[in-house]
Amino acid sequence: MNNYGINIWSDDNFIIEDGEAKINYASKPSLISIVKEVREQDFKGPLLLRFPHITNKQINTLYSTFNDCIKEYKYNGSFNAVFPLKVNQLPMFVKPLIQNGKEFNYGLEAGSKAELIIAMSYNNLNSPITVNGFKDKEMIHLGFIAKEKGHNITLIIEGLNELETIIEVQKETSLSCPNIGLRVRLHSGGSGIWAKSGGINSKFGLTSTEILQAYRLIATNNMSEYLTMIHFHIGSAMNSIKPLKKALREAGHIYAELKNLGASSLNNINIGGGLAVEYSAYERSRFYSLREFASDVIFTLKDIAKQKGVDEPNIFTESGRFISAASTVLIAPVLELFSSEHNIKDLNLKKDNPPLITELNALFKHMTKKTSYEYMHDAIDHMESLLTLFDLGYIDLQDRSNAEVLVHQIIKKAISQLEVEDYEELKKLDENIQEKYLINFSIFQSLPDYWGIDQEFPIMPLTHLDKKPTRSASLWDITCDSDGELPFDSKKPLYLHDVDLNKEDYFLGFFNVGAYQDTLGMKHNLFSHPTEVNVVFKDGVVMFDEINESQTIMDILEDIDYDPSDIKKRLKENLDINTYKILEKYLNDNSYLKTIWSYND
Repeated sequence: MNNYGINIWSDDNFIIEDGEAKINYASKPSLISIVKEVREQDFKGPLLLRFPHITNKQINTLYSTFNDCIKEYKYNGSFNAVFPLKVNQLPMFVKPLIQNGKEFNYGLEAGSKAELIIAMSYNNLNSPITVNGFKDKEMIHLGFIAKEKGHNITLIIEGLNELETIIEVQKETSLSCPNIGLRVRLHSGGSGIWAKSGGINSKFGLTSTEILQAYRLIATNNMSEYLTMIHFHIGSAMNSIKPLKKALREAGHIYAELKNLGASSLNNINIGGGLAVEYSAYERSRFYSLREFASDVIFTLKDIAKQKGVDEPNIFTESGRFISAASTVLIAPVLELFSSEHNIKDLNLKKDNPPLITELNALFKHMTKKTSYEYMHDAIDHMESLLTLFDLGYIDLQDRSNAEVLVHQIIKKAISQLEVEDYEELKKLDENIQEKYLINFSIFQSLPDYWGIDQEFPIMPLTHLDKKPTRSASLWDITCDSDGELPFDSKKPLYLHDVDLNKEDYFLGFFNVGAYQDTLGMKHNLFSHPTEVNVVFKDGVVMFDEINESQTIMDILEDIDYDPSDIKKRLKENLDINTYKILEKYLNDNSYLKTIWSYND
């Protein structure tokens, strides 16, 4: 049985039982049962299954771990957290998130005007809002309006000009001033592929000189009461905790220095994000636990506060990936298999064959378990020689075809005769012996981080998990783009099952896709988002809280500024009414491929 690394990346959210991938919650339903129920409602194509209970679990875990460490170290500050909306702004994720976080006063972080409007509209009034990123006067004014609505909002300035604008808006309006935070540019950097988010050359933050200038400007304008937070961020998905410790000491000393200068209302340190998620199905890539993360944060800040004789700060985090990634699973059906293997029936030997073909045939006929390795290696060597002979014109196309069939059959026979544990080693010897699985989804729409930064995602079939997978697999999406492929990698091999798609469906699950993939996804080839389903449990029974169907072709075209009425007018030309009615049905369906359909559907 192949567990596809579920013990590494799943965190017990999913399990394998009875050959099926199941949700490790309540009645433990299988993913395939949920997929079948959705498809019975005529939702075809790929699906995004969202599990709010996993989001709730992550929020609870984050708060309980930090609060346990606060109690252990007798820390005098509180723990607070906000979710960065840039990680996933979609309402089917955000609304349950806000509801699940209510008991903890879990808040939101906004980095644009539109995200701030979401926070102002949906965040619980007692929960914090932090605003990062570059801001103009209009965005700052929105912050004042949010404060007027009763929100606990902090505008974190990225430059002195933003602070000057806050002072200007304060003087021009009768609105209460929101809290002010200073984003500091640390010398310390992060680790992992997003390490450039931190460090002295990072995009955001104030230098030491600018921090002092900002404090003097605040004090001069009698606004010291509003300076409540300093903020730093050294990178997303840190694989090592060592850079965080260094950054904490640097930021902690900046906090203490400002306190000793007279910033009496300064009582919060926002450490940004950085908590990594385990994406690998092969080996662990995060070398610390959440407990270690929380313990280091609390111990370091307590130690600095004691050294400098200041109050221990309240701690804020913005760990959006940790909260959201595990809650969403992409499910996509396999449409077709393109095999590179050749059936023995395709062998068409001549009366007189080249010597190497004759020898290959003998290897195939007389192979035993004892000679499997030797004969397989000989066959691969002969194939190279025969391809050279073909290029030189010494053998013809029929000889080449016979060579391909025989070599593939020899390897296949060797695999069947040797012990099961030797299988992976054998398959790695020839990466051309693999199955191409055509999957009904778009990598560019649903897994943009794979295409953009080679981000790894756990992949697992939903069924057949009690059977040995026998195909080294490359995955092709349905876009008209050669980059729309997850190729077989012998260092991190994906093996799938040999299935007859005429007799059964075969679905793949792509896990930990809840962070960034939804909003970074692009309409390449004009494929829209998959159908989204919020799966909840009521009295242990699976319920679909909400279903957001994939956009129709006409919706997509309208999104990119085509006029639907003009398109329909043009399409009606030269068509009889019955043919146009069929065409109109297609226009009102999504772009994904269908395996079963009829003109009368």
